[in-house]
Amino acid sequence: MCQLDVTDQSSVDAFVKCLNGRAVDVLINNAGGAFDSASVLESDPEIWKKSFDVNVVGSVRMTKAITPAMIKAGKGHIVVISSTAAQIAYENGGSYVAAKFAERSLANTLRLELNGTPIRVTEISPGMVKTEEFALVRNDGDSAKAAKVYEGVEFPLTAEDIAESIRWSVTLPIHVNIDSLTIRPVAQAAAHKVFRGKLK
Repeated sequence: MCQLDVTDQSSVDAFVKCLNGRAVDVLINNAGGAFDSASVLESDPEIWKKSFDVNVVGSVRMTKAITPAMIKAGKGHIVVISSTAAQIAYENGGSYVAAKFAERSLANTLRLELNGTPIRVTEISPGMVKTEEFALVRNDGDSAKAAKVYEGVEFPLTAEDIAESIRWSVTLPIHVNIDSLTIRPVAQAAAHKVFRGKLK
């Protein structure tokens, strides 16, 4: 088993060595997270640095490490998991929103720079996904605050929903590229508009 910490270049280098020359057909840049819910004026710049290191720079490290072998092999697919936070800003989400906007820019830039190669680049932008960790980490371990995020939402997205969207994107014919895919639960019409109650 190969261990990996995308925030540590030596770990990324060790991971590539651990692959021992095995081809990587699909790279999913999924490491990420929100680490605060502070306003910009009340935020800690160290949290911003952490957010960018995990969400953005980690994706850059992995993309640089894996893509040359894809180009050499003449095939490959890079998937960047961003967020609907990459599409519109909202209060008290500055560090996360900025990082996700950067990830979206990374995917768009890669698609331009890799044009002329057979490498596909897809950005997946999930909306409200209920997982055990995301809201809890963002709210500094406060389970009551974390629960409020999903309160009243009958069917938020699940990790399995996002995994299925990735599977679909990467198994399409090799001449087809899904540039960007936004996925929200039915209860979420936009980042700021969520229906809380039983769907009729």
